[in-house]
Amino acid sequence: MRTTARMLTTGAAAALLLGCVAGPAASKGAAGPGGSRVLVFSKTAGFRHDAIPEGIAAVRELGTEGGFTVDATEDAGAFTARNLARYDAVVFLSTTGDVLDDTQQGAFERYIERGGGYAGVHAAADTEYDWAFYGGLVGAYFQSHPAIQPATVDVEDTGHPATSGLPGTWERTDEWYNYRSDPRERVHVLASLDESTYSGGTMSGDHPIAWCQEYRGGRAFYTGGGHTKESYADPAFRRHLLGGIRYATGAARADCRPENGYRPLFDGTAASLTDWRQAGPGAFSLSPDGTLTSSGGLGMLWYAGAAFGSYSLKLDWKVAGDDNSGVFVGFPDSDDPWSAVDHGHEVQIDATDTPDRTTGAVYGFQSADLRKRDRALNPPGEWNTYEIRVEGEHLRVRLNGVRINDFTNTDPVRSLRDGHIGIQNHGADDQVSFRNVRIKELPAKSVANTAPPGD
Repeated sequence: MRTTARMLTTGAAAALLLGCVAGPAASKGAAGPGGSRVLVFSKTAGFRHDAIPEGIAAVRELGTEGGFTVDATEDAGAFTARNLARYDAVVFLSTTGDVLDDTQQGAFERYIERGGGYAGVHAAADTEYDWAFYGGLVGAYFQSHPAIQPATVDVEDTGHPATSGLPGTWERTDEWYNYRSDPRERVHVLASLDESTYSGGTMSGDHPIAWCQEYRGGRAFYTGGGHTKESYADPAFRRHLLGGIRYATGAARADCRPENGYRPLFDGTAASLTDWRQAGPGAFSLSPDGTLTSSGGLGMLWYAGAAFGSYSLKLDWKVAGDDNSGVFVGFPDSDDPWSAVDHGHEVQIDATDTPDRTTGAVYGFQSADLRKRDRALNPPGEWNTYEIRVEGEHLRVRLNGVRINDFTNTDPVRSLRDGHIGIQNHGADDQVSFRNVRIKELPAKSVANTAPPGD
């Protein structure tokens, strides 16, 4: 963020410019225009879904749209180290039963551990019940299903490429699986079923239906949809599937760590803006899809409902082009946007500026790790997720799950303790959007610079 008079330096910001493509370390064969190659595997040793041909055709069409090359096979002999190294992701499309032998399983395990991607569709959860590695990779095993019927899908993650283009409540018809366990504690849930909207749900109200995770060095996405032929002609389901495959290949980044214990500060509704206050010029407009987009002059929308000390703040953001904006933390209760300048910090989003003022930097204080930042960043027009973790005077920033900054404040004036948060509207021509702002308060730590286990 830049200003012509004073510099706002408080909190955390969101604006991006650079893209990234990451995949397995092994070299690939010839690929599509986007550089990725996908293998669709649809072998069945149990029930065979008659929608498999439509699913394969849809993935091929999505490959043309998404810039990746698609090969399809039902030959388990394709699971060798040499052949798998050609692919950025393998799609298990309604596979059933025991489809790989021990040697093939070993090759696939090593492929994932070396950074490969997996996308499981529908009956991929009805596959390889005696292979523990696969059970962890898919996330949960199939248990039962009622008849095909309409249901409401609640989209929980609005930043992931598989769900960012979906409505908050997604009405669709499919065969809805019940799973043997609830995967929520192990995976990052993208969408769940509202069991009150259909008959036959058995998961006691918490019913994940699509999720993602980083697993043993690789990336994994699963969707329970895709039983019916009609699914693969449905534009919304095709967007969902495309986003999941792009995540699996590494062409789109997302934060797929398990997420529990957060509460919304802004959930996309006008009612959730009650405790937010505009400070200074400009404004934010709320669109029907639950997105806040900046407009007007250099001001800030700040959360007046509470001040926070130790917490993890998450939010999704995107920019239209070379725009910038900010999310502020650690400033006092005030309608003066310059109080943020004097009493806190900003984590910047602007890939065109100097290192200490570019995406992921604590503005004017500390640059992000630019190598990690560039690897994690999605290009303009796509959603990103920030986690800003504040514990005392210790601030850490994750971009799409990748830690890109680790900053301990020593400035006696600009404190991170017991502050408010805010998002910046930068200028009249900027198009920066935010949604799904949520927070989890953390216990105070006696040693501010000690990272919690696993962080």
